[in-house]
Amino acid sequence: MPKPPKNKPSPPGASDIPLLAWLATSVSILTFLFYMKAGDVLLYGDAIAHINIARRVFDSKTPGMLQLGTVWLPLQHLLMIPFLISMNLWRSGAGGSIPSMAAYVFGVVGMFRLTRCALAGSNPPDEVARAAAWIAALIYAANPNLMYMQSTAMGETVYLAFFVWTGVYFCEWIRGNPAVLAKCGLCLAGASLTRYDGWFLAVATTLAVLLAFGKQVLANRGMAVLPGRVSNTHTTGALAPNTVIRFLLIAAAAPALWLAYNAIVYRNPLEFENGPYSAEAIERRTQNAGNPGHPGSGNPLVAGMYFLKAAEGNIAANEWLQRGWILLTLGAALTPVILYRNESLRPFAKSVWPLALLLIPVPFYALSIAYGGVPIFVPQWWPFSHYNVRYGLQLLPAFCASLAVLVNFIFRSNWNWRLRFASVLVLFAFVLASYSRVWRAGPACLEEAEINMKTRNQLEVQLSTWLERLPPDTTLLMYVGDHVGAVERAGIPLRNTINEGNHRVWKRPTDPEGLWERALADPPKYADYILAFEGDPVWQAVHNLALPELVEIHVTGQARAVLYRAR
Repeated sequence: MPKPPKNKPSPPGASDIPLLAWLATSVSILTFLFYMKAGDVLLYGDAIAHINIARRVFDSKTPGMLQLGTVWLPLQHLLMIPFLISMNLWRSGAGGSIPSMAAYVFGVVGMFRLTRCALAGSNPPDEVARAAAWIAALIYAANPNLMYMQSTAMGETVYLAFFVWTGVYFCEWIRGNPAVLAKCGLCLAGASLTRYDGWFLAVATTLAVLLAFGKQVLANRGMAVLPGRVSNTHTTGALAPNTVIRFLLIAAAAPALWLAYNAIVYRNPLEFENGPYSAEAIERRTQNAGNPGHPGSGNPLVAGMYFLKAAEGNIAANEWLQRGWILLTLGAALTPVILYRNESLRPFAKSVWPLALLLIPVPFYALSIAYGGVPIFVPQWWPFSHYNVRYGLQLLPAFCASLAVLVNFIFRSNWNWRLRFASVLVLFAFVLASYSRVWRAGPACLEEAEINMKTRNQLEVQLSTWLERLPPDTTLLMYVGDHVGAVERAGIPLRNTINEGNHRVWKRPTDPEGLWERALADPPKYADYILAFEGDPVWQAVHNLALPELVEIHVTGQARAVLYRAR
């Protein structure tokens, strides 16, 4: 009788990713529950806007994909839709958090795989590469600002997951796996449909792929003329032209699709860039009001400094610790040079270069702040406030990878074990001090939302208590662009509102036959109740009609709100 086959032993590290995914999932859920209980999930006005853009695709008097709008890219909203069908998940904001939470888990696992790939040299990952990868993943997972953002419907966590996995597949392709380059292109497409950062990343990654492809083709041709040289089949497969062409087509598809959508619907392929709701238009209106512009406007160097300061604020609260992270990153950039001088360690110096893609946010935000109308305010520098500090999270993968590179260098050096142990202990204490101070002071991203959205949320909470009293199936006329959160909190379906999204967007400057325009022309004919905010289109349409007022709400720093009964 034949003996049953013995179970093959699992390769070293086989349980790393399942264990890491389980840990990240646990942290994600517990963090979400903590912030949900504290009432912090819906602090950001942008989070509320993201949720309701997704909701109105199916919950609107004019439902459909055109409700996605133009300024914000669509993928995050599409990912939210299945979770927002539930009224409870919509009202609580939990439905918008689910994609962010899933992206957090993928980002943690991706951080592990990326650093393990980049630090393995020319061999399969060893214990040193695995240990350094664990360190990078845990630093990423434990970041207080990322833990808060993954609890909300904001897009940073989703983009970071695509960003990190782009690096994973690019690194694995460089190491000779031809099948993953298409996956790299898909991740770039996902990033490009989540944030405009992804467009810059796509260009940079494409250039890196073409450079690597061209370099290896030339190297293979040189080997072909040498007698007795045999080309590496893995490398040849990875650098097959059809593989690269497929990658280019996939990576270019997402921006092309968005440009086509804007061209067809808005008659302007760059509507998101120069339309009335673009960052550039908002900046122009602000400057026309007497504002000289945000710091770094027209100056990429100053703009880059503000971005780096925001990045520091997302990793540490103490200024000396913040500077320490920049110095660690610079030190990590120098380690390949040191490793290259040692012939036995030269493969590790060559394999680490894909991590350079993690620095792409620096030039992107320097240019965006300088020329794209994207401001960043940090509390330490003029104008001493918080605005878009969360953008600094985009450099978190670079910080995590930098520390992993240093740990990898320490373990592979010929230092005595006491010095190596002490060096790693110092790095561990540095990370612990950085994060503990952030927790003590409060995550910068949370503080930004609390400061900037405090009065807005107060107004929406007060409004929601009145809206909840309206009869069921009431039709409400209101401009939802500023305070849709009041409707969400009250649980009034968006299909019961007439708002600025209920018209044909391609009719410029207005759509006389659109429901929105007709309702503004004769509010009592179309709506039972009207919610107007001083200065908005509804206010301008009704403030001279002598309609009965139900309530007038004043909150410092917010436009006066008036609820009318129309009929």
